[in-house]
Amino acid sequence: MKLEALEVLKNRRAIRAYKAEQIKDEELDAVLEAGTYAPTGVGKQGVQIVAVQSPEAVAAVNRLNGAVMGNPDAKPYYGAPTVVLVFETEDCVTHTLDGAAVCTNMLNAAYAVGLGSCWIHRCKQMFETEEGKALLREWGLPDTLVGVASLALGYPDCEHPTPKPRREGYIVKV
Repeated sequence: MKLEALEVLKNRRAIRAYKAEQIKDEELDAVLEAGTYAPTGVGKQGVQIVAVQSPEAVAAVNRLNGAVMGNPDAKPYYGAPTVVLVFETEDCVTHTLDGAAVCTNMLNAAYAVGLGSCWIHRCKQMFETEEGKALLREWGLPDTLVGVASLALGYPDCEHPTPKPRREGYIVKV
């Protein structure tokens, strides 16, 4: 394994505070491209990645996720200027695993290009609502897409968290 890849895997951490400054296009493109190289069941590549950057759309996604939490005024994406949503077609049997792999690739790529990121839950529930389906249609996407994962993306506005020691017994060799 190349040292750089191992460093990224060992040191990427969830970031929960972001600068308001929008990320550069080339950084976003690198993160999104990394997602397209994640493994997918039978190589179908059925994942749909949506990068949300307009302040109005980011606010709508925040409200939608907050509403699922029971607090529409919450800021579940921690003020990140970019939100990346990961969807899969509803008829794909490996959609949860495929979407998780795509999201993981993007989280690691974000750290590699100097961005902060955080995996945010409730994407499935967000886009099962009528408001979520309306957003998909507004973005020109089919409202049958199933939300799998989402991530906050931006420049960190905090100290980088220190990795915790790995727990005893994490690995068993047989």
